[in-house]
Amino acid sequence: MTEAVSFRSYRPAESRLIAGVCAAHMMSHYYMLMLAPLLAFIRDDFDVSYTQLAVAVTIFNIVSGVLQTPVGFLVDRIGARIVLIGGLFLSSVAYAIAGVVNSYWVFVAMYGVAGLGNTVYHPSDYSLLSRHSPHDRLSQVFSFHTFAGMVGSAIAPVSLLYMQRLFGWRGAYLGASILGLLVMIALIAQQEPPAEAAQAKKTTPKGTATTGAAPVDTGWRLLLSPPILLNLAFFIMISIMGSGLNTYLVVALGALHGTPPAVANMALTALLAMSAIGVLAGGMLAGRTARHATVAACGLTVGGIVTALVGLFDLGSVLLILIMGFSGFCVGVTYPSRDMLVRSVTPPGAYGKVFGFVSTGFNIGSSVAPLVYGLLMDHGQPRLVFFLSAVVSLLCVSTVTFGFSKRETV
Repeated sequence: MTEAVSFRSYRPAESRLIAGVCAAHMMSHYYMLMLAPLLAFIRDDFDVSYTQLAVAVTIFNIVSGVLQTPVGFLVDRIGARIVLIGGLFLSSVAYAIAGVVNSYWVFVAMYGVAGLGNTVYHPSDYSLLSRHSPHDRLSQVFSFHTFAGMVGSAIAPVSLLYMQRLFGWRGAYLGASILGLLVMIALIAQQEPPAEAAQAKKTTPKGTATTGAAPVDTGWRLLLSPPILLNLAFFIMISIMGSGLNTYLVVALGALHGTPPAVANMALTALLAMSAIGVLAGGMLAGRTARHATVAACGLTVGGIVTALVGLFDLGSVLLILIMGFSGFCVGVTYPSRDMLVRSVTPPGAYGKVFGFVSTGFNIGSSVAPLVYGLLMDHGQPRLVFFLSAVVSLLCVSTVTFGFSKRETV
């Protein structure tokens, strides 16, 4: 039986689909970092302020956050693959127009269109992966998906600056657009494999069996149920923790402990790199246990404690880099279990709307974190940057331990 499942796990059609979905997720993260490395060049070209350019990112996040859940409903109604292809097209064309047209207001408007394109990724990706991934490898597939997004974030600054040196910032935007269109073409070229009834039955979460069970509400009442709201809270808080700490780690270390920028940046690199490695390790771990809430709680607790220690003590360069890497690894391990927890409370046929709804937590957290952490730095409280991250980490633990037994998966 094990050999049969392993063989089926590597069916070419499923493998190609998973690779295509991961590539699309990579592009979503790549596109979200488009502005940061090219900010100075775009500002000089348009002769606007940094605040005016920040309006583009704000509109992107507002559009994405407001429309992601409705797009999730659309995914469940007409199919995830076609919505994902449409979102890639919108995003890619929007960034191409933003690069070609010499107008600040067109640039801002295209970020609004790109925000609409960004709404498709989590609802479509998780719906496709949940329907077509082998059940015994689902957590690993989720980890590949998260890791691909991290790869997109990692390669964006280097590749965009390289294209900028060759063709200017407008050429960099066109190059990124072409890359997205190539991923879209690859998705169009492959057919979506049928979801097998046997596997669908096997992967049905507790309490959602289709035979002999009461009908499950898959509309807005489902999204407002306690398990889904707890997952939304989890996504908001883990986004606040990650976005805030990643953005302000270097300046907070310098203000608090006098850490040289080179060392602080190495600590940030260790945090991000080990978080990516932790995601892959977490995928393997989640595939070997059904106690996903326990994995998430343990990883977040250790990560929070370690972060608090950095705020309390000047650890020296080597230990600082090692301990920040360890913190990143512990938090990264929790991500696949996080995704499995969401799936465990999602009825079949509702993956798009549920993952779309809880993923709005990323937009909410990313909007709140810079303001809160920035205020702490402006008021001369760099130590609170680390303490706040630790507290938010422990609050994340409370969302997975509240109603603990009901959220574990079989």
